[in-house]
Amino acid sequence: MGARFARMVRNFNLENRVHQEISREKPSAAPRHAGSLPPSSGSCEAADSINQKNDPLLKLLRSVYVESKDTAPAAEASKEVKVDKQVERRPLRFSLKGDFYGLMDLTDVPKGKLTITEALKALGSHQQQPQTWTAEKIAQEYSLELKDTKSLLEFFIPFQVHIIPPKNENAKQIKAS
Repeated sequence: MGARFARMVRNFNLENRVHQEISREKPSAAPRHAGSLPPSSGSCEAADSINQKNDPLLKLLRSVYVESKDTAPAAEASKEVKVDKQVERRPLRFSLKGDFYGLMDLTDVPKGKLTITEALKALGSHQQQPQTWTAEKIAQEYSLELKDTKSLLEFFIPFQVHIIPPKNENAKQIKAS
């Protein structure tokens, strides 16, 4: 009931009020700043100074000499260098069956590089049999540099589990097998 009454009061004499608002004079816009006005025809001096030739600048411009050379021979030389530096490749030593890690289409690897599966196999073999799989043998087997192989074996140790003893004796602990 209250909403109906409010709507009636709100819409009372609506057309008259709208006509009064439309016929009311609109406020005029503020005058523009003199600096933002477009240049008038009275400022011809600035246009003339822009279009005039400046003799000292022309003399300096004439003294500049630019020599350009064709870069095509340099590009051909760089292509030859790329062809000469073909990386030797070696066949894969170990790969997983199936499309693991997106390596299904790999058949060979650049010398000095390992795939993920080869790295895990070499590190696992070294961890299980360190006397057989020494750094020298792994470097020779996978065509790696000896210093890189030693760094790999020293700093990258997968599958290493540390069992931290409990603080009290009654706590449950996983037994090492």
